Amino acid sequence: MSVTECRARTTVADVERSLSGWGRTATSRCRVYRPRDVEDVLGVLSEGARGGTGVIARGAGCSYGDAAQNEGGAVLDMSTYDGILAIDPERRLVTAQAGARIADLMVGLAEHELTLPVVPGTRHVTLAGAIASDIHGKNHHRDGAFARHVTSISLCTPASGLMVVSPEADADLFYATLGGMGLTGVIVEATLRAEELPSPWVAADVDRTNGLQQTLELLSGPERHRYSVAWLDMLAEGSKMGRGVISRADPLPARDAPSRPWPRGKTYPATLSQGAAFDVPRAFPPTLLRPASVRAFNALNWRKSPRRERGRPLALAPYFFPLDVLGQWNRLYGPGGLIQYQFVIPSGQEAVLQRSFELMRMRRLPVYLAVFKRFGAAFGGPLSFPLQGWTLAIDLPGAAPGLRSALDELDELVASCGGRVYLTKDARLSRAALLSMYPRLHEFDTLRCRVDPDGVLRSDLARRLGLCGDLR
Repeated sequence: MSVTECRARTTVADVERSLSGWGRTATSRCRVYRPRDVEDVLGVLSEGARGGTGVIARGAGCSYGDAAQNEGGAVLDMSTYDGILAIDPERRLVTAQAGARIADLMVGLAEHELTLPVVPGTRHVTLAGAIASDIHGKNHHRDGAFARHVTSISLCTPASGLMVVSPEADADLFYATLGGMGLTGVIVEATLRAEELPSPWVAADVDRTNGLQQTLELLSGPERHRYSVAWLDMLAEGSKMGRGVISRADPLPARDAPSRPWPRGKTYPATLSQGAAFDVPRAFPPTLLRPASVRAFNALNWRKSPRRERGRPLALAPYFFPLDVLGQWNRLYGPGGLIQYQFVIPSGQEAVLQRSFELMRMRRLPVYLAVFKRFGAAFGGPLSFPLQGWTLAIDLPGAAPGLRSALDELDELVASCGGRVYLTKDARLSRAALLSMYPRLHEFDTLRCRVDPDGVLRSDLARRLGLCGDLR
């Protein structure tokens, strides 16, 4: 059923709201709809086509930039369309609606001693958001990104209505949707593969490094562990810049898991469902978060970390989702918000990687948080971010002087070696930079012309980067 066949149905009511990404650097005024079913989704697409203002889907609002907002247009809030429809323990498959969150899926799967093969750094991301962003975790070098484990997607498109796509049924549309930023259709449900949950624990090996060179040397060696991530201190001065704490871990078998009870008598599923321990207040004084205070915190964090530790048992939920303990932590950055800049440098281009660190040092970028990981082979559609190499995600105050020009320089450096910037985190990339980073854009444009010839699917990010065709 195409969107033009839904005009007789009364569309679900809209509410005008101001929306922003997690970074809070740009706000848009949008008409927000909460669909009750697929017919509501098709109805909003039909209305967006007639009105010419476009539509984009939105989940939990975890994208840092402007990917899930649409100035002056419609936004489909899919966060309450969140049911888990089926779990097949024997085939290890789970089917859920678009708004089901990572935490919901993990709780449901835990009842069958199963879990998700890939999770991001927060449990609040929705299923559709995870697919549209092709999220990655600490195990990309072993298991790829989230999209690699998706088997089918139910998708509402402006041209063809509801479609079920998979590697066997319209493979081009299926793969373009993996990392497609919601611009190939509105995801309403999906099926993905689960895996065995040995226990709700991992065993971690921890190493503390004295500087960037040692950090890179340790991470460049053979990777035997399933999970690997490094926290870097980018505010340390001189040769200490880039010192870090490297954590590499593997699932802990049930026979080796700690016998002690969970904190406050909670079960593993309860740790996934619980709220934050503390919410940052709206009126948090932005003066408290400054380079000097972050530098002191980084030094303390580095010193208290073990120089070398092996086999340390860590509970799964806090290991995967460390920042979820602090609710609304983006408020720490004050009214100027934050920009998370994440890029990937291909394997074999380590010299460019080191130049990127040097550029950040020379431009004195106030990097308050830096996370460094290895990526495995690329998988997914034309806009999928991960490729084999090294990825760095840095958090920066959005109002920092000279920030935009410094990031423009980083864009050029990253693009020069075949690297790219993660669109889900992006709030300021240019069309020219996008063209140099994503060489398969022509494939995406061709696919978009087929499923959305009138450019109904539209977001602020898509307009900024020229991804939504003729705006008429």
